[in-house]
Amino acid sequence: MKTLWTALFLLMLQWFTAQENEVYADGVFNFEENKIQKVFTDWTRVRSEPGVNARIADSLQANQQVMILRKENKVLKLGERNANWYKISYQKGGSTMEGYVWGGNLCVGYHSKNGYDFLFGLAKTIDRKNKEFIEIEKQNIAGIKVMEGNTRIDEVYFDTGKGEELSFASFNMESSHKLQNVEFTLKAVVSGEACGIAGYDQYVLFKDKKLIALPQLMNVGDAGAYYHSEKYVFPNDKGGFSNAFILKVEDMEVDENDREKKKSSSKTYLWNGSSYKLK
Repeated sequence: MKTLWTALFLLMLQWFTAQENEVYADGVFNFEENKIQKVFTDWTRVRSEPGVNARIADSLQANQQVMILRKENKVLKLGERNANWYKISYQKGGSTMEGYVWGGNLCVGYHSKNGYDFLFGLAKTIDRKNKEFIEIEKQNIAGIKVMEGNTRIDEVYFDTGKGEELSFASFNMESSHKLQNVEFTLKAVVSGEACGIAGYDQYVLFKDKKLIALPQLMNVGDAGAYYHSEKYVFPNDKGGFSNAFILKVEDMEVDENDREKKKSSSKTYLWNGSSYKLK
C-alpha cells in the first residue's frame, strides 16, 4: 500500500510540475490559418518538422510572403517571446515549398505604400541592468523595417512589452499629422487585455526613406483605482501647433476616501522638418 501511495504522489508531482512549466504563446503571435503572412527575421529557418531539433530545409529573408497552413500545438520560448510553430507554404524559384517556422520570426503586422513594405515584429530579447534595483532583467526589442522588394531601406528598434503585455498588437499607417516633410506616420501598439497590464504605443515618422522613432508612450490602469495615460498632441489635433508635438501625461489614483486625485504634465518637442528636440 505504501508503494502505491508513493507512486501516486510521484505521478501527481510530475503533473503539477508539467503544469507549472507549460508555456503559452503570446497573443501577438496568433496567426490565422489560410492567411498570408510575412517573414520579419532574416535567415528564418524553415524546418522539416515543428521543433528546433528538426532538419533545416530552407531559410527565408525578411519580407518573404508565406501562407499559414496550420498552427501547431507546440510552443517555443525564446527569451521573453513565446510562439507556436506554424506549417507554411511559400514560392521560391518558381516552385511551391512547404515547411515549419517559429511564429516569433513572423511579422506582427505589415503594410505597403508607395512601393515600400513596412514590417513590424519582435526582434529579440536582451539582458538589461535595472538602474533602480541594480539587477539584470529581460527586455524585448521590437522593430520596424522599410523594404523595397528584398532590399532593406531603413529600420528602427525600440523596447516593447513581455508576458501578458503581448496579448494584443496592431500596426497602422496614419497621416503626416501636418509635421513638415513627413510623408506619413506608422503606429505600432502592443498591450495586455487585463487590468494593471501596460500597453505601449510607438510612433515612427517616415520621410526621405528614413524612419524616425518618437519617444514611446505607455498606458496602464486598473478600473476605478488608478491609471497612467500618455498621448501625443500633433499639429493637426485640437490644441496642437505648427512644427511641434506635445506629450501629455495624466495620472489618477483613488485615495482611502474614494476620492480621485489627478495630476497632469506635458512636454513639447520641436520638429524642424528632419529631427525633433525637447523644447
